[in-house]
Amino acid sequence: MFYFEDVVVGEPLETPARTLTEADVVGYVGLTGEWDPLTTDEAFARHSEFGARVIPDLLPLCISSGLGWRVPQPPLVVRAFMGFEWKFFLPLKIGDTIRSRSRTVAKRSVKDGGVVVEEREILNQRGEIVQSGRLTLLVAKRPPA
Repeated sequence: MFYFEDVVVGEPLETPARTLTEADVVGYVGLTGEWDPLTTDEAFARHSEFGARVIPDLLPLCISSGLGWRVPQPPLVVRAFMGFEWKFFLPLKIGDTIRSRSRTVAKRSVKDGGVVVEEREILNQRGEIVQSGRLTLLVAKRPPA
């Protein structure tokens, strides 16, 4: 496990890449109920400039969080998501491949844990930033031995 004391400000992390599929969209829409007209074939026919059906905006953020489990360090012991600021720059479509880059920009100790602020970017297969933002996390301190 990776605790508050282990977090290094400024240290970059990058996830492996993952290609977005139709199954990802179906699972996401089934779980969240977020139906976006641009994900349907009929709506896509009216918005064909994307070249394929588009991915719901929050799905890449969810997937990037999951990809964080595949970085070469133990998982961070997150007790709570305290907030996030997020920006969307480019649409993603089925068949695009994403990866995530992040780094801790600030941390401060609190009674039983610590607050960690992370900047994250989601990039497509061309290295373009498609989404980015800041996550504020409450992270556990290492338990006494």
